[in-house]
Amino acid sequence: MRIGVMIGPEKGDATRKLTRMLADIDWAESAGLDTAWIPQLPSDFDALITIALMGMRTTRIELGTAVVPLQAQHPITLARQAFSAHTAAGGRLVLGVGPSHHWIVRDMLGLPYDKPAAYTRDYLEVFNAALAAPGPVDVENDTFTVHNPLDLGPASPLPVLLAALGPVMLRIAGEQADGTVLWMADERAIADHVVPKITKAAADAGRPAPRVVAGLPVCLCRPSEVDEAKTRANRILAEAETSPNYQRLLDMGDAQNVGDICIAGDEEQIAAQLRRYAAAGATDMSVRLLPIGDTLDELRESKRRTREMIATLAAELR
Repeated sequence: MRIGVMIGPEKGDATRKLTRMLADIDWAESAGLDTAWIPQLPSDFDALITIALMGMRTTRIELGTAVVPLQAQHPITLARQAFSAHTAAGGRLVLGVGPSHHWIVRDMLGLPYDKPAAYTRDYLEVFNAALAAPGPVDVENDTFTVHNPLDLGPASPLPVLLAALGPVMLRIAGEQADGTVLWMADERAIADHVVPKITKAAADAGRPAPRVVAGLPVCLCRPSEVDEAKTRANRILAEAETSPNYQRLLDMGDAQNVGDICIAGDEEQIAAQLRRYAAAGATDMSVRLLPIGDTLDELRESKRRTREMIATLAAELR
C-alpha cells in the first residue's frame, strides 16, 4: 500500500501559497511518504508547473497530478507540459488526467461537454502516441487530426492515470491508461465497481494490473470528535457532491456524502480503515488532511498531528 498526501494551494496570496506548498513537499519527502498529489483547481496554480518546482527540490517522492482537465489544452500541448515537468522531477511524475465536470468545462470554460468519454478516448489516443516521442505523432480520429513532430519525449516511462468513475470511463482507463485516480469512492464502490471493471479492461487489453488511487479525507481526533470531523468534511468539501459523476459513484457504495467517506478517529481506527481500502483493491491512498478546531492555532495543531500520524502509518503499512 502506497500512502501519499494531497498538497494544494488553498488560501492566501500567490507567494504565501507557493511557500507553503514547497514547505509541504519538503516535509512529505523527509517524512518518507510515497507520493504527493497536486490538485488542479479551476481558479488556482497550474499543477504541472507546481510539480516541476517540487521536483527540482526533492529526490525521491513520486509527484502526481489529481487531476489535469483534458479539455483545457490540446493533447500535444499537455504532452509537452508533462514531458517538461517529468524531466524537472527526475522522472517522478505520475500524470493524472480526466474529463472534469460540466460545471468546470461548460459553465466556467465555455467548452462543450456533450460526450466526455468519447472525447477522453480520442484524447488519450493522441497522448499515448506522443508518449512514443521523439518522433512524429500522427493520429486521426473523430475528435483530432494530428500530424505533429515532437523532438521532446518522456525522460523515462511516464505513468498516466485517468479519473474514471463510471463503467465506460473505467474501461477506457484499463485499456489506455495505467490506472485511475478516485474521489468520493468508499470501500464497497472500489471493491464491487471500480476494481473489477478496470482490472478486466486492462487484462483484456494486455496491460499490467492498474493502480487504483483512493482520495480520502483523514482526521486524527478523539472518538468524541469524529462527528465534528465528518461535519467539517461535508462543509468544506461538499461542492464535489454537486456533480452527477460523483453522485453516481456514491450510489455504487454505501456512503451518501463526503463526510461518510472521511476517515476520522484515533490512529488505530484510521489504520484499520486504510487497511479496508487496501483489501478492497486500492493500491494507493491519497490523504486529504482534514484538520478540526475553532481557532487557527487549533487547526494548525490538528493538521500537524494528523500528518505526523500519516507518516508513521505509511512506514507501518508499506
